[in-house]
Amino acid sequence: MFKKWLNLKKTEETVTNNHRSWISKLVRVVKSDLDEDQLWDNLEELLITGDMGIETTEKLIMKVKERLQKSQTQITATAINILKEEMLLLIKSSQHSDNIFAPSERPLIILVIGVNGVGKTTSIAKMAKAFVALGKQPLLVAGDTFRAAAIEQLQGWGQKLNIDVVAHNFGGDPSAVVYDGIQATIARKIPVTIVDTAGRLHTNFNLMEELKKTQRIIRKFEDDIDQKVILVLDGTSGQNGLFQAKKFVEAVGCDGIFLTKMDGSAKGGIIFSISYELKLPVLFIGVGENEEDIVHFNPEEFVETLFQMDISK
Repeated sequence: MFKKWLNLKKTEETVTNNHRSWISKLVRVVKSDLDEDQLWDNLEELLITGDMGIETTEKLIMKVKERLQKSQTQITATAINILKEEMLLLIKSSQHSDNIFAPSERPLIILVIGVNGVGKTTSIAKMAKAFVALGKQPLLVAGDTFRAAAIEQLQGWGQKLNIDVVAHNFGGDPSAVVYDGIQATIARKIPVTIVDTAGRLHTNFNLMEELKKTQRIIRKFEDDIDQKVILVLDGTSGQNGLFQAKKFVEAVGCDGIFLTKMDGSAKGGIIFSISYELKLPVLFIGVGENEEDIVHFNPEEFVETLFQMDISK
């Protein structure tokens, strides 16, 4: 159903141009004439520099080694297939069947969180556009009252997409605007409402407490609504992004990740770290600045596209 609105051609080009070069280096190392110790050391270095992180890298290499030993297989193209399979299993370990686009009898409130600069407001617009394409007219709530520009940006997207935006004045109580937004959602029987929040520094106690307060307001309506928390992460932020994610998960929990800027210099390894270390699914990836530049993340398609090369060469 997502083919109605995904920019599939751009997505394919993005993965091809920015991620496969990283995978091709892995393949070359596996097929090289290095002795076994050098091979594993080089492979480990490539995985870590690909933003996979130390913990996730060690887990992946351990699984590949175990399977090679059991099968008594030489380090050949078979090993590359094992690497590919284990990378897919690693991502799928955190995926679940819960689909925020699935039909529901109750309104869905999506709380979108993340630090400044990750593309949070644009990601909200992309999700809103997707809901519109699926026949669900959403409502947007400008919960970032700490920046006048944030309110104006969300209202601008609302005008462009012909979507109503609930907003208060700059400097107001974010919980109050969220409360009004949820009341409007229930009264008008709106199928989905997407709530923007301030780009909170994950090290700022007071700002994180404000975010917790906003979530408590939403939970007061739990008998009448469904709720999801989506964390927006910059795909180029590497392990720093993973650290941010851990802090947000500790504070308010999280149901999934929207990974942005995947059309840039991101190598893609952070997807594996998110899956293994946070046990969170990547729900969407952003591949551009336009509202249609969104991909509903599919682990099989992602890994298959990464390895679209003739491994026999």
